[in-house]
Amino acid sequence: MGRMQNRWKPNVTVAAVIEHGGRFLLVEEDTADGIRYNTPAGHLDPGEDPIQACRRETLEETAHDFTPTALVGIYLNRFTSSRSGADVTYLRFAFRGELGQLHTDRPLDTGILRAVWMSLDEVRACHALHRSPMVLHCIEDYLAGQQYPLALIHADPSIYHQPQPSLAA
Repeated sequence: MGRMQNRWKPNVTVAAVIEHGGRFLLVEEDTADGIRYNTPAGHLDPGEDPIQACRRETLEETAHDFTPTALVGIYLNRFTSSRSGADVTYLRFAFRGELGQLHTDRPLDTGILRAVWMSLDEVRACHALHRSPMVLHCIEDYLAGQQYPLALIHADPSIYHQPQPSLAA
């Protein structure tokens, strides 16, 4: 079989579904498409597993510590980028967990205007402004009690180290 010229690689992201007293923690973002709402979310970076990425992204976007306790689901969506016209696919790992300390002196990530608590009705009312169609889907799955053990996610220790060049000739 010949070498594939353009191997398809979805963008891997993580998201935190955080609820307290019937309200959900979302972030208001300034994007190329205008103001959008999202659960705390972002890309998986090299050298981290999805659980670590979710902790990091939640801290960066909300200034809160977050400890994932269960996987809500794994979501796949596809769209055409309004900026580049590119065909983009996201593979999202959504987690539920425990919200920790708020670091009031910590600046929020670039593009994040604020972290905001919203009721389910408010989240549904701004559906057209969601960063992804998966925002509401993840929240509804959370409310339905969907959760899976974190042990479903396995990360080989090799991901935490820079790969070494092969010595094979």
